[in-house]
Amino acid sequence: MVRARELVLVLTEYRPQRILSSPYVRCCATVQPLAESLGLAVESVDELAEGHGVDAVRLVATMAGESAVLCTHGDVATEILEALVPDPKDPARKALRLQKGEVWVVQSNGSQPAIVQHLRRLSSSGQGPAEGA
Repeated sequence: MVRARELVLVLTEYRPQRILSSPYVRCCATVQPLAESLGLAVESVDELAEGHGVDAVRLVATMAGESAVLCTHGDVATEILEALVPDPKDPARKALRLQKGEVWVVQSNGSQPAIVQHLRRLSSSGQGPAEGA
């Protein structure tokens, strides 16, 4: 769980107040070290489970103004991306597609949440995350 420990370093600076995770063991285990370092509980929510993309999109929309970490699966992340970048021809859709272990920073811009930062996997050189568009 090297990536889980890396996430502690990267995500602590955002000072999340909540940590929500898919109920699947792998997701919960990924965010557990962060939860422990911040003194927070991992909230297991079905909306972030595999196959619940529509529910996850609704969840993200209701969390405007909250500082939280959400851990989910590839299919759900894809549906969230499609909701946040609705134009299939927008080059951001391809650029923002998450790979395992990557992170988006999502903020509310007015009434609509938007991806404002893409934290890619830490490089093997140890230089930290690369920020994407």
